[in-house]
Amino acid sequence: MILTGKEDLRVIKTIEAIKSSFETLICEKDYEKITVKELCDRARINKKTFYNYYQTLDDLLSEMQMELSQGYIDRVKDYVLPDDLEKVNREFFLFSEQQGTAYEKITTSGNYEYVRERMISKVMNETWKKSERFNRLSSLEQKIILSYINTTTVEIYRLWSENGKKPELEEIIALCNRLVCGGTKAFFERKTDL
Repeated sequence: MILTGKEDLRVIKTIEAIKSSFETLICEKDYEKITVKELCDRARINKKTFYNYYQTLDDLLSEMQMELSQGYIDRVKDYVLPDDLEKVNREFFLFSEQQGTAYEKITTSGNYEYVRERMISKVMNETWKKSERFNRLSSLEQKIILSYINTTTVEIYRLWSENGKKPELEEIIALCNRLVCGGTKAFFERKTDL
């Protein structure tokens, strides 16, 4: 349940306990191994209370994915792609660094690939789909360029995280931008030459 701020304080505390316990469990184990009973025990609520707000754990995970995606989209919504790709990539790293361990696990672990794909799809639909240059590409070209950007950026973030977040954040952003933006710029320049 996404809180609007108009809920009763008890509801707010319950939802916050559910989400906090869920994030903790994601950090400890793979999603498939988390049970509603275990989540309720951590949140100190009964199962009936959980089911008042969510039909399944998948619904809770989907809500978490939607909130994370929307948080990032809000940061990059005014950028024009592909022209502002450097800024968008920068925001990805800055946003990612402000999130918790659960976000990092979802973003970097192979076990959460299906969640990550839904997040990426939502972000792409809200950002790239507004680009006139992108919309002039064929469907295959759109898929190729998005695959290149997403795969490269997320993999750089994953490798950087695994390396203890070294080198410094600004250095990894610059490296990512050289690779991703350089390739993307060349791709779009080639399209205008044809």
